[in-house]
Amino acid sequence: MTRRAGRNEALAGRYWEIDLLRGIAVLMMIGFHALYDLAFFSGPAIVDVRSGAMPTIAEATASIFLLLVGLSLTISSARAGFLGWDRLLFRGIGIFSWGMAVTLSTFLVLEEGFVVFGILHLIGISVILSLPILHRPRAALLLGAAVIPAGLILRGQAIATLWLLPLGLVPVGFYSVDYFPLLPWFGVVLVGIFLGSLLYPGGERRLPLPEISPTSPARLICLLGRNSLPIYLLHQPVLIVAMGLFGIIDIGRSLALPLP
Repeated sequence: MTRRAGRNEALAGRYWEIDLLRGIAVLMMIGFHALYDLAFFSGPAIVDVRSGAMPTIAEATASIFLLLVGLSLTISSARAGFLGWDRLLFRGIGIFSWGMAVTLSTFLVLEEGFVVFGILHLIGISVILSLPILHRPRAALLLGAAVIPAGLILRGQAIATLWLLPLGLVPVGFYSVDYFPLLPWFGVVLVGIFLGSLLYPGGERRLPLPEISPTSPARLICLLGRNSLPIYLLHQPVLIVAMGLFGIIDIGRSLALPLP
C-alpha cells in the first residue's frame, strides 16, 4: 500500500488491522461468556471458568480491548487536534452512561454480584482521564508503567468502604460479575496511547500493510470489531436464548443469569 493510499484510508476513518484485532477480542469475549453461561447453569464440574487458563484468557481479552481504546484515542485526537477534546469527552461520558445502564439492569436481575464498576465504566472514565495526556505519549507510557504494578499490588486489598471501588480497593466479601478498576486497567489504556503514537503518528499508519481480500474471512471479523459496543450489550441475551433453544441450558433459569 502506498503512503497516499494509507492516508486516504485514514481519512475514511478506520484501519482494518485495528478492527481485526478488536473483532478477535469480540470473538474471545463471546467464547468466554458462552463457557461462563454453561458453568453458571451446569456448575464448575462441567466448565470451570475461575481456574486454570480461563481467568488468563478473560484478562487477555480485556487487555486487547483496552490497548485498542488507548490506540484509537491517539488516532482520533491526532485527526481532530486540540479542538476535538469535547468530542472525546462526550464519547467517554456516553460509554460510562452505558456502563450505568448495565449497572441498573444487573441490579434488577441479580440479587448479588451486580456490576458496580465494569469494563464500560472503566473505558468511559479512562477516555476522560486520558484527555490531558493524549499528546504526551512518553508521559502516558511512564504513568502506565506505574499504574499497572500499583494495581497489581493493591489487588485483593480489603477496606471498609465501597467508595474506593473504582481504584481497586474493595470491602471484605465484595463480589461482582464484571469488575475492572482503574488500577491496574487504566494503565493498559495508557500503554495503548503510547503504542498509538508510535504506530500511527499524526493519525496515519507508520508501516504499510496490504489490503485484505474482499472474500477474506478477516472482513467479517473486522465487521465485528466495528460494532463491538452493541455486540457487547446484546451478546449475552442472544447466547442465553440460543443455548436455551438448543437445549444446552435450562431457559427457565435465564433471568437469573449475570450479564457481564
